[in-house]
Amino acid sequence: MITSDLIIIGAGPGGYRAAEYAAKQGLKVVIFEGAEVGGTCLNVGCIPTKTYVHSAAFAEARERMAAVVPQLRAGVETILSHPNITLVREKAIFIDSNTVEASPSGEVWSGGNIIIATGSETKWLPIKGIDDPRVVDSTGLLNLDTLPKRLAIIGAGVIGMEFASVFNRFGSEVTVIEYLKECLPALDGDIAKRLRKSLEKRGITFKMKTAVENIADIDADVILMATGRKPRTEGLNLEALGITLAPNGAIPVDPSSFLVLGQAKRQSRAPHASNIFAIGDCNGLQMLAHAAEMQAVRAVNHIIGKRDAIDFSIMPAAIFTTPEAACVGPTEDQLKAQSIAYECRKSFWRANGKALAMNETDGMLKLFVSPDGLILGCHAYGAHSSNIVQEVSVLMCKHTTISELADMVHIHPTLSEILKSAVDY
Repeated sequence: MITSDLIIIGAGPGGYRAAEYAAKQGLKVVIFEGAEVGGTCLNVGCIPTKTYVHSAAFAEARERMAAVVPQLRAGVETILSHPNITLVREKAIFIDSNTVEASPSGEVWSGGNIIIATGSETKWLPIKGIDDPRVVDSTGLLNLDTLPKRLAIIGAGVIGMEFASVFNRFGSEVTVIEYLKECLPALDGDIAKRLRKSLEKRGITFKMKTAVENIADIDADVILMATGRKPRTEGLNLEALGITLAPNGAIPVDPSSFLVLGQAKRQSRAPHASNIFAIGDCNGLQMLAHAAEMQAVRAVNHIIGKRDAIDFSIMPAAIFTTPEAACVGPTEDQLKAQSIAYECRKSFWRANGKALAMNETDGMLKLFVSPDGLILGCHAYGAHSSNIVQEVSVLMCKHTTISELADMVHIHPTLSEILKSAVDY
């Protein structure tokens, strides 16, 4: 049996960030990965999708993806070459709360702490005809050799909307089918509707409040299943730990430490049992790569006894459509539902000099403010809205008021003035 201070299962954004940080703190780390390092985000998710977003044509996108992904993967390999890190290119299976077995070699490792960072996978809906060869998930769509003439997308969440925008620009005839009344449910309804209308003007067809009952009814060359993702936990033998998965298949954790729930009870039965954490998509809390990275930091800090001030209630997110959208904090409907007093400040891209110069005048920002002036959240769509919302996220982390924001100098001419104009004197 080989011992280590920390065992990490999964080398995606959460896993390799945990390994890097822990190694720098002097911990001896072993990290298991049965596929390519970098996880879904780097290999078949965020990064490949963004190469498509920033490419003008399908062939160019495929060429850029083939160059960018290996380059970034090599970067992760370099991170994991730290002398305190051992990369095991195999799957890990729990034997008990202290030990895992590498598969297929059978090598057994034990650790004082274990982090599960196995990510997520496509959530397939049980639709009649789902085995139709035209049906692909996002990985399958990225692997297409030829541009589909007609692309149907089931689901108007982040994955569906980004691919709809991209393939519309490439020249495909795109139809999006969504069961809900509006796209992007995590986005403020007003912003989501305006973004959808903007995409409709670009030629994308939306069929809202529509359920797909049979794949055979869809007239398309390729059909993308974009109905979300589910935690990847199969094959870990979590039963050996007595872990009961949540209804959505996630590993239940304490959201303050990301310790797997029931950990204290297990330790009372076995005083030398490892601390077991679950970070990233596999815990189902915030299925974002940057959330996984920060959860990794929190878990390692818990292990080394270091306090941090990470606020996981402030979690910005972006949708890289054209134009893009971004958000942080609650939607206006959520504020109303929770009876939270607020004021909504609005500003528009069409009134911004830089946006006019860029010919990017389609966009709107909504800033939600408490009665005492604290920023509660921001939802926006428009060119580079993710950068603007990131600024808001920083301000929220520092409990900035809108009067303080109004006193902050912003460069002219920049799109950041769109935020400033929402709070000017």
